[in-house]
Formats: sequence, structure tokens, C-alpha cells
Amino acid sequence: MAIPDFLLQKLQALDSGSTFAGRLPRITSSSGTVYFVKSGSTREVEQYEGEAQSLIAMGRNAEGLVPRVLDYGVSESGHPYFISEYKDFSGLSNDSGSILGKRLATELHTSQGSKGFGFAVPTFCGATKQRNGWFETWEECFSQMIGDLLKTLEERGNYTKVCAKGRQLSDEVIPKLLRPLKIEPVLCHGDLWSGNTGTLPNGQPIIFDPSSYYGHNESDFFIEYHKHFPKSEPVNHYELRAELYELYHYLNHTVLFGSGYAGSALQKMELLLKAEL
Repeated sequence: MAIPDFLLQKLQALDSGSTFAGRLPRITSSSGTVYFVKSGSTREVEQYEGEAQSLIAMGRNAEGLVPRVLDYGVSESGHPYFISEYKDFSGLSNDSGSILGKRLATELHTSQGSKGFGFAVPTFCGATKQRNGWFETWEECFSQMIGDLLKTLEERGNYTKVCAKGRQLSDEVIPKLLRPLKIEPVLCHGDLWSGNTGTLPNGQPIIFDPSSYYGHNESDFFIEYHKHFPKSEPVNHYELRAELYELYHYLNHTVLFGSGYAGSALQKMELLLKAEL
């Protein structure tokens, strides 16, 4: 896609006197700087803002771990736009993955939310909107996240068993697993998996495509993480909490991609409902 005029004006404001070439999202300036540039539909305004604010928040505490946002907003015609550094990267390696685990523990997850659990604006896990807002407890925050997925599946129909088990889990398991936690809300990426990570040419990790919230650090960790950040008490619930946090993504995949993930979500819910808590 060629550079729309309104984006060209935004780039010229960032890089005065330069000319620009390329096609979205990779735009090169005559000054030698390479930019990541994109624009969306009028329906994607919240999605663009959520991504930008997530990256900005993460960049404050973990400089260089995420692309630096240079500009974002909405055009006069109502289309959202986003401009950041352009990063060349390869897949995450064992070495860069170890560094990532350490940087999450010692940098990103040291950013505590002064307003509680949640986030100031909606964020999006894939195409799924996380309403966010602020909550006094992680139990309340996570319950909304799970509840919104279940509501979406209920509205679509064909997921009666998944939704019934999900409501039972929300009533019986989430309070028992999350209420005993004595934790502070920390800034999380929100959708941390191998597809949203990479290795820069200097060997350092990079993460992107966030759906951030201030939550429990254990919902957002990577290999060797617990060398640098201890498991939360009660430690004997650690594996079950990991299953619960993974369940969120199985339910979200069911919302996004259909019934192929429903069976895996059911298995996790049944495991959690049978656990001795």
C-alpha cells in the first residue's frame, strides 16, 4: 500500500526535510530511518489506541524490549494510524528467550499499577476486545476477562457445555485460586507467546502485539522467569493458576477460530473443577 497523504504529513512532522519511500508498513526516510507505519478502518480506533498505550507503558519500564511508538492517533476522516520504530528480527532463540525471562522479571514486571488491576483503555487479544477498567482485586479483573469470553460464546450458541462449565469454574475455582493471592498489580504484555516475540540482530529479545493490563505476573512469564521472580504464595496452587491463565487463551482461541479449541478448553476446565482446593 502506498503512503496516504495524511500519513506522509505525520512522517514529515517526525523527520522534517526528508522524503519517504516504500509501502506500508515498512517506510524508509531519506535520512536513513526506517519506520513501521500502518492505518486502519474506523472500526479499529480502540484497537490502535490499546496497542499504542500498551507499548508506551511497557517501553517506560523496559526500554528497547518493545518498539518505540513515535506517533498514533486518528485522522480527520476517522481512520486510526500508528507509527513506530521498524525492527528487523528473527525468531526467538534459547539465549534471547532467557534474556526475555530476566527482563520481564526485573524490568517490565516492576511497573506497578497505581490505580489497581486492569488498564486505562480497552486492549485487544488478537481481535478480542478486553474491556479493562480498574479493579481492586486480581480476582475481579480476571473474572471479567473470562466472563466476557463466555458471554461472547453464549451469544453465538453451540457452546452450551463450554459455557456451563465456564460459569461453574467462575463461581467455584477462580475465587479459590485467586482470592488468596497477596500480590501487587504489575504491567503485563497480555498475549505473550512465541509469535509475538523475536530476536534483534544484537541478540536481544523484542516483544510486540500486546494486549496489556496490570495483573498477576504469573499470567505473563517466559522461560527461566522464576530464576529472577519467585512464584506467588500459595506455591502449591502455582500449576493450577498456570492452567487457569492458559484457559483464558484457549477460550479466546475458541472465540477467534471456532470449535476446534473448545475441546481443549473443556479439558482444562474439568481439570480445574476436579482439583482439590
